[in-house]
Amino acid sequence: MKKTAIILGATGLTGSNLLTKLINDNRYENIKLFSRSKIDGLPTKVTQYIGDLLKLEDFKADFTADEVFCCIGTTAKKTPDKNLYKKIDHGIPVAAAKLAKENKITTFLVVSAMGANKKSSVFYNKTKGEMENDVLLQNIEKTIILRPSLIGGERKERRILEQIGLSVFKIIQPLFVGKLKNYKIIDADNIAQAMVQLANNKNHIEVIITSNQIIKLSKK
Repeated sequence: MKKTAIILGATGLTGSNLLTKLINDNRYENIKLFSRSKIDGLPTKVTQYIGDLLKLEDFKADFTADEVFCCIGTTAKKTPDKNLYKKIDHGIPVAAAKLAKENKITTFLVVSAMGANKKSSVFYNKTKGEMENDVLLQNIEKTIILRPSLIGGERKERRILEQIGLSVFKIIQPLFVGKLKNYKIIDADNIAQAMVQLANNKNHIEVIITSNQIIKLSKK
């Protein structure tokens, strides 16, 4: 049976890769995008809902699908205000999970981050951890949380410091063995591919997916 998917964050690095994959996947008949800005040149199987994602509840009537893929995330540089940062990185995914539960969507996948921990003293890790906790509280039948390490890939905007950091990481990556494998740079395309694999694996029961697991899944 053909499916309908919802993507939140389709204009971002991981979300844009995921969108391309779902467009080319014949299992998906309809793709719904919820975002602040429109993407031009998309095929007719994609419907775009443009508005304020901080008021996601306003989209409740249209928030219907078989699966939700949440790739929402900001950065400290883009959003220096911590209150707004939390409204985006925590508030939007949790609101999406609540709508999914209310509208009986049984599959919810969300991109978090390595180090997510609601008890962390680090604001970023704490925010991600609280997001994970509150998403899980919705008790959606199939909830999957992906925790990638530093994400690589071609971004639309230039981030000089991030590019320098990625270059350094690439140089030292051969030293990452054993448990350190989880700290290797992971390409956004790998995350997107793993999300598609996980959504379509009826037997998958694991909730937390580490960065190393994401890479393995993306190669299946």
